[in-house]
Amino acid sequence: MNEKVKLESLQDLRKNVLDKYKKEWPNFSVGDTIKVHYKIKEGDKQRIQIYEGTVISIRGSELDKTMVVRRVAHNIGVERIFPFYSPFIDSIEVVRKGKVRRAKLFYLRDKSGKEGKIKESREEQAKMVAEKKAEKLRIKSEKVKSDAAAAEKLAQEAAVAASSTPAEATETPPAVS
Repeated sequence: MNEKVKLESLQDLRKNVLDKYKKEWPNFSVGDTIKVHYKIKEGDKQRIQIYEGTVISIRGSELDKTMVVRRVAHNIGVERIFPFYSPFIDSIEVVRKGKVRRAKLFYLRDKSGKEGKIKESREEQAKMVAEKKAEKLRIKSEKVKSDAAAAEKLAQEAAVAASSTPAEATETPPAVS
């Protein structure tokens, strides 16, 4: 009986801690190239450093979940282990979706150059391209709407100027930028 109460209280504690630290990251898996925006404290200043690399391993579950991200800098492979729910991770951004058939990509440690590249998933690439195009179109439509509003305002001013008396019409209209 006493052990059951302890087990329930431990489960409650674990759930409370998980709710406190759990963050929603984009969906990524082993083989994907990601950018991890990591908070770094230097003295009393804080900045965000971006670490871009390929996810070669994801292990653990819940709060113990970690990911190993590998990148090659100046022909030297550098791997870094990030706790999934670290308070120092500001955001994670998926750059490319990789097409792999393994759960762990430790064999990439022995590869260099073109051998160490991972093929990009065509389906995911098409989705990402479509999302980027949709974002560009949304921004463009907002710009066109703002331009249309400015053009409408100019047309109203022109209509007011045309309907005014001839003495007022000879005056130069105000410059519009």
